Amino acid sequence: MNLDKPLLMLVTSASQMGQGQQTGLWLEEFAVPWLLFREKNIPVVVASPRGGKIPVDPNSVPDDEQKAQWSEAISALQDTRPLEEIWEDGFAGVFVPGGHGAMFDMPDHPLVAAVMERTWIQGGLLGAVCHGPAALVGLRDENGAPLVQNRTLTCFTNEEEQEVGLDEVMPFLLATRLAELGATLDLGDKFVSHVVADGRLVTGQNPQSSRAVAETLVEVIYGGQGAQG
Repeated sequence: MNLDKPLLMLVTSASQMGQGQQTGLWLEEFAVPWLLFREKNIPVVVASPRGGKIPVDPNSVPDDEQKAQWSEAISALQDTRPLEEIWEDGFAGVFVPGGHGAMFDMPDHPLVAAVMERTWIQGGLLGAVCHGPAALVGLRDENGAPLVQNRTLTCFTNEEEQEVGLDEVMPFLLATRLAELGATLDLGDKFVSHVVADGRLVTGQNPQSSRAVAETLVEVIYGGQGAQG
């Protein structure tokens, strides 16, 4: 794994769900990992399918205390790089935060697949949390098989989706689709932190997993020390 390359944080550009409801990025799933990566001196590139300012899910808008704690992370979402400008750059890994927006612009996006497949083939890490694993749906390995096939991972569960009342709004149920692609799902309790690492694939189940998934990702890439210098 090339440790002198930056980590790509790939966030959704989608601001609406299928029936026009507002959605976007779940802010905690970006802000908490972003701050941890900064703390560990890990260089980060923030990009999105469309570039520019990222829509934040209204249900994840921070309170005043969080707004102060997360201010630098929030600033990093004001002018993201468009994927078409950076997908051929080299990355140590790609990390995809969730938010329901990811269900709408990640699974079938050719450049999402391109940058993640390229990173994987070059020995990099792939990480995702909550609905972020939607970005894994379209990925293929070197042999053309689904990248998640025979790999163990977690994601936002069908039960969690039903509890937030959006199971019928989603284009598909993420856990069901990943299982159909041959993934082995390791699902924890609802809305409790749960992280799964299968080699270079690191996934977290829900917003509560945001810090733990970032810590695990750092451990896998850098042995927990962060970047040097």
